[in-house]
Amino acid sequence: MSTAPAVAPAQSAQRLLGQTVVVIGGSAGIGLATAGAARAEGAEVILTGRNPERLDDAVRAVGALSSAAFDATDPDRLGRFFAELPAPVDHVMVSGSGPYYAPLAEFDFAEARRDADQHLWLPLHLAREARGRVRPGGTLLFIGGTGGRSRGVGLALIGAMSAALEALAANLAVELAPVRVNVIAPGFVDTALSARLLGHELAARREELRATVPIGRVVGPEDVAALAVHLMANTAVTGATFDIDGGQQLV
Repeated sequence: MSTAPAVAPAQSAQRLLGQTVVVIGGSAGIGLATAGAARAEGAEVILTGRNPERLDDAVRAVGALSSAAFDATDPDRLGRFFAELPAPVDHVMVSGSGPYYAPLAEFDFAEARRDADQHLWLPLHLAREARGRVRPGGTLLFIGGTGGRSRGVGLALIGAMSAALEALAANLAVELAPVRVNVIAPGFVDTALSARLLGHELAARREELRATVPIGRVVGPEDVAALAVHLMANTAVTGATFDIDGGQQLV
């Protein structure tokens, strides 16, 4: 009795070959990881960020096509960035700063307005600029979070911003069609931003998550990047919010 020879699986095609991905906030963390994942799938990437030196390092690390250093919450500068793109792009992802937490007794309204600029007004301004500059079937991807679904002291603003972003994406998916609009909602992600926010509590938080979440490990930026690339490549998905927290909400 003979058996058929084993056949090595064909190398999968690069899912973003020939496409261009813009990552707003692409110099570190989730944004940088997504840029690297998109490059690995054949895309050209364009990065933006506030810090010119860190942005230059990111460009070299992923082999970006080009970059621009500016504050994306400045709508005039954001508009110039899109107007200066030499050709339409296929996907735009917005990453950036973490949310603002504070109880009402300590609430800093100036800081809260900056948070709203980042997590509400920036997506709206970007959606308007995307008209005619993102190819049909392409994607706008916004980074939200699962933390805003909790209830408690200090969570009023993040709860409002989280709900607003999900509703915004669902409505923009209709208004901007056939451009697709989706939200990625991470829980804790092990990035330099998380390290800055948690400080000396970081190690304990990692251990707590490893011991409690169903996947038995901490979610990293490369996990979120893999989901982002999937949503860019899967042209059937729009108007949706995708959680990625390792099952943290379940426990």
